Amino acid sequence: MTLALTRRAFAITALGVGFAQSVLPVSAAAIATPADGLDVAEVKIPVADGTIPGYRARPAGGKAEAVVIVTQEIFGVHEHIKDLCRRLAKSGYYAIAPALYARQGDPAAAPDIDTLVKDIVSKVPDAQVMSDLDATGAFALTELADTSKLAITGFCWGGRIVWLYAAHNPALKAGAAWYGKLVGTPDELHPKHPIDLVAELKAPVLGLYGGQDKGIPLDTVEQMRAALVAAHNPSKIEVYADAPHGFNADYRDSYVEADAKDAWAKMLAWFAANGAA
Repeated sequence: MTLALTRRAFAITALGVGFAQSVLPVSAAAIATPADGLDVAEVKIPVADGTIPGYRARPAGGKAEAVVIVTQEIFGVHEHIKDLCRRLAKSGYYAIAPALYARQGDPAAAPDIDTLVKDIVSKVPDAQVMSDLDATGAFALTELADTSKLAITGFCWGGRIVWLYAAHNPALKAGAAWYGKLVGTPDELHPKHPIDLVAELKAPVLGLYGGQDKGIPLDTVEQMRAALVAAHNPSKIEVYADAPHGFNADYRDSYVEADAKDAWAKMLAWFAANGAA
């Protein structure tokens, strides 16, 4: 993937507060991880054509922590993604979530998901995202985090990105992809999907999927699993039989607490087992 990036006016230069408009109202089950014992901040990440905002959480006074890049849901870096960064920091990680739609628009302001997809998400090139993720890792290094222990996790839209980044970055140690799309029709901005990149994966990915996901048919998950086995790739896919899409999204009705907690524990163990802890 290659993309020529030139300096331009970015659509957003700072993160919003709270949850994306298109997911309101927020469920009473929404988790709010406190920042006590942590160093949390909105940061500015230098990228190829300017600067994008991001959210970073790490243990207070920390340095040389293993790094987890958190790739956003389709709704952007809103409160849930920030909370996930804090949870990772509570486990000893330097966790950072870059705003990967910064050039295309503000996902928090989109009134509904159809508008969000049409006006913003569909216009985000995969190559731009790969470049921004590389820049995010470089930024973490400037903050004295240990990028030799680099992992990535992502949710929904970001789950697909995890697979792509595992094929892109040879320095990556591990990935965890939560209910990310695996199969699709290519276009100019999205030339390949995870199923097309199995032979190119440079780091093992743990795929975390719901058996009742209406947007990601189970047959595509099984297709990916079979491709990984055929390629003798160490990546692994876990399917939670009764879980829908977004089963880790505690602020939505899709949340399945038991499956979310089990998958989170499996993710941390996966990172540790693959040199990203």
